[in-house]
Amino acid sequence: MVVADLHVHTTRSDGSLTLSTLPDAAADAGVDVVAVTDHDRVQPALDGPVTTRDGLTLVHGIELRVDAGDQRLDLLGYGVEPTDALVAACARIQRNRRERGRAIIDCVEARLDVSLSVEPRAGLGRPHIARAIAEATDYSYQGAFDDIIGDDCPCYVPREVPDFDRGRELLSDACGLVGLAHPFRYRDTGAALDRCRDLDAVERWYPYGRSVDIDRLADAIERYDLLPTGGSDAHDRQLGVSGLDGDAWARVRERLV
Repeated sequence: MVVADLHVHTTRSDGSLTLSTLPDAAADAGVDVVAVTDHDRVQPALDGPVTTRDGLTLVHGIELRVDAGDQRLDLLGYGVEPTDALVAACARIQRNRRERGRAIIDCVEARLDVSLSVEPRAGLGRPHIARAIAEATDYSYQGAFDDIIGDDCPCYVPREVPDFDRGRELLSDACGLVGLAHPFRYRDTGAALDRCRDLDAVERWYPYGRSVDIDRLADAIERYDLLPTGGSDAHDRQLGVSGLDGDAWARVRERLV
């Protein structure tokens, strides 16, 4: 039974939930704990690393993309107490997100001869643009990624992100726990798991929608003495698709005190 969903996005990045609507969505899913892990943004409305709102335990988290050299990885920081360095880094990333968003939107509008109902802003991500493409064209949301704005597609524009060591340092200074997100989503899972030697945790439970080599992940957890975390990576109201049971959450909670 999922008690804690430690990977949830809100409207502060590319999710549809707000801090006000999270408690009801969590109650509908039977989830007691949610980590708000918006992309490259801290949540100023959360005034502590772990707080409570309408009976829901909220973990202040962040998902930060970093460049590991051979590939880009997503790090999850839990129990955020924002430092000046992290806030400044997020501000730089958000400026780049706006610039990158404008470049992608201009490319899509020119290529498809459409006008998209989305504007560059802080927190803008490709999911926002994919939804706008689906509204304005015959492409589906996934089709927009597959053919237009996904990696190596004609309107893809890379983002500027910190390197792995800098990103890990920023999160380690601001968070109680730093882990690797969704290890089986990367091109080279082995190289991604090797990076866990410098981390505290790894996302063990995640809705990949396909079978993955759990034994390989279990080996990394044992080898690097990692805490297993997990979550649904929710961008909509459906929470608790994946996450931690009570015992697993208790072990994570101890590290966030």
